[in-house]
This record gives sequence, C-alpha cells and structure tokens, in this order.
Amino acid sequence: MSVELNHTIVHCRDRQASAEFLATILGLKVGAVWGPFVPVETGNGVTLDFATVDPETITPQHYAFLVPEEDFEAMFARIRESGAGYWADPHRSRPNEINRNDGGYGVYFEDPSGHYMEIITRPYGSGAAPARS
Repeated sequence: MSVELNHTIVHCRDRQASAEFLATILGLKVGAVWGPFVPVETGNGVTLDFATVDPETITPQHYAFLVPEEDFEAMFARIRESGAGYWADPHRSRPNEINRNDGGYGVYFEDPSGHYMEIITRPYGSGAAPARS
C-alpha cells in the first residue's frame, strides 16, 4: 500500500463557518459534524477536519488545492464575492491579482481564521515559466 494523506485538522475560530467558507469556494460539500470536527472532503479523499479552538492558539497554515482549470474562474469569482483578500504570490506583494505559474492559473486567499489558502490549476514545476498576469 502506498502512503496517502487521509485527513488533517484545521484549527479555526468557528468550525462551521470555516468549513462552509472553504466548501463554498471549492464547490464541495460540508460533511456531518463528527465529534469536535466539521469535515470537508476533497476529490482525492483527503478530509480537512475543522475544529474550533481558542483564537489565540491559531497558527496560520497554508493549504493548497489543485483544481481543474475549467473550474478556476468560478472558484475565483466566489473568492472575490466572499470579500476575502487575495494575492498572486505567497509574499502578498501582488494583491488583487492571479498568477499564471507553469502556464496555469493560481491565487492565494485568506480564510476567516487567517489561514492562507491557495488554488492552482497546475502543480509547481509542471509547465511553462511563470508569467505575470
């Protein structure tokens, strides 16, 4: 059996709000509450289990999602509609832009608990040199 990531716990201010935010952006479903967690399962079976914790203990993390190119524009529209900040780069030096890394599309955005989310249509290093959008 190969090793696969099965799930990860995402600490947040409000488990339901954070799970719904991400599920809405990605076009996924929020699962049923399971103990202290609200799960969101990705297409490859990895579950992000959102857990409410003391906001002072949250350390912002980065979560990147490889998404179909044909779904990128709809997801990006939902990011803009949500009012979340977004950037073309991980250093947040290019606000309100997307990137064209590896010939695809990508954008970084902040979730309600300050986690740094990212959607990309091509894995890093898989294609053309980055182009500025």
